[in-house]
Amino acid sequence: MTSPFTPGIAAGRLSAEEVARNFADLHGPYDAHEAAVAADRCYFCHDAPCITACPTEIDIPLFIRQISTGQPEAAARTIFEQNILGGMCARVCPTEQLCEEACVREAAEGKPVEIGRLQRHATDSLMARQGHPFDRAPETGKRVAVVGAGPAGLACAHRLAMHGHSVTLYEAREKPGGLNEYGIAAYKTVGGYAEREVAWLLGIGGITLETGTALGRELSLESLRAEFDAVFLGVGLGGVNALMAEGADKDGVEDAVAFIADLRQSVDLTTLPVGRNVVVIGGGMTAVDAAVQSKLLGAESVTIAYRRSREKMGASRYEQDLAASKGVRILANVMPVAVHGTGAAAEIELEYTAETENGLTGTGERLRLPADQVFRAIGQTLTPVDGLEMDGRKLRVSGTGRTSVPGVWAGGDCTPGEDLTVVAVAEGRDAAEDIHAQLMG
Repeated sequence: MTSPFTPGIAAGRLSAEEVARNFADLHGPYDAHEAAVAADRCYFCHDAPCITACPTEIDIPLFIRQISTGQPEAAARTIFEQNILGGMCARVCPTEQLCEEACVREAAEGKPVEIGRLQRHATDSLMARQGHPFDRAPETGKRVAVVGAGPAGLACAHRLAMHGHSVTLYEAREKPGGLNEYGIAAYKTVGGYAEREVAWLLGIGGITLETGTALGRELSLESLRAEFDAVFLGVGLGGVNALMAEGADKDGVEDAVAFIADLRQSVDLTTLPVGRNVVVIGGGMTAVDAAVQSKLLGAESVTIAYRRSREKMGASRYEQDLAASKGVRILANVMPVAVHGTGAAAEIELEYTAETENGLTGTGERLRLPADQVFRAIGQTLTPVDGLEMDGRKLRVSGTGRTSVPGVWAGGDCTPGEDLTVVAVAEGRDAAEDIHAQLMG
């Protein structure tokens, strides 16, 4: 039904069959034969550059050798020992910029071993079994609060529980998972995978999950420090940067993160409204995910507008090419000036930019595009936590996630570094090891 305020935004542009086809698994899983053939391409390098390129330092040649010898579940254990969210990372990691870019086959032939798909084959094989692959150590009597059930918090909670500590995992939203549940393109994690993965992870035991509980709302850092032996913050980035353009408050100008979250939680995508002419402002993964999914929902025209060159986009070249293959237009070196329309967005005005010695500047040359729906994908912000020092717009940490307050650690998107699932997992895991060492003297 078309909104009276935004006449171009409507649901049901495509049939249920078309939507189902559009949102099918982007890369289907390998069968056993395909996995064996793909694994056979690995050189099993002794000083494997792919391991160094992986933020969680998975022994990639070992797990691929285990697949090649018909032991996918052993391969999965090798992966999970380093990255308990290895199944999700196999689906969403920018492997083309990490392990696969470093692959010797990539350097020699321009075609790397498909490490991501092999990792998915292994992890899916083990997760299909009953039970959890790791056992808890004996109870230590120590209690740890983990705030935020995203990748960093989940990895931290799992490793602490494995060491025998009792963990209370707090999550502000109704479901755990963080961006894995609410912020990843639906065609990358089909079939409710994020939710199933969290349930599987919690199978280690020793973790109590409390949803609908947020820091600064139901929780305070002071009370957590008084009640628990240690605190880990994996709170992510809750705020969204404002669009500094005239008319940015018009109907139809929306937050890309919220759009993706609504899409991920929708039980019927044919009921999700989308514009006829969509413009996404930004150049990162959120921008690409919002743009591609708008197109898959039936938007006629979708444009990504980014203020710098394509080479400086946060989204990888693979993701840029994926967007282009779905019919998304990418306009580089343009910035928003104004959103035009009577009450609701109808057009967006952009100005061409140039990078000079004085920084990014407008050239004075402008263009207008039809736009009944404009998505902001221009970065997120952190709400400061009382008592903790900031490093720019994120929490200051040292070593393995130690904050400025004793007994409080942090990791993931709320701390400096790359905002990647695999990086968050590594930070949560390493913080857990440091917390364990501190608690046990």
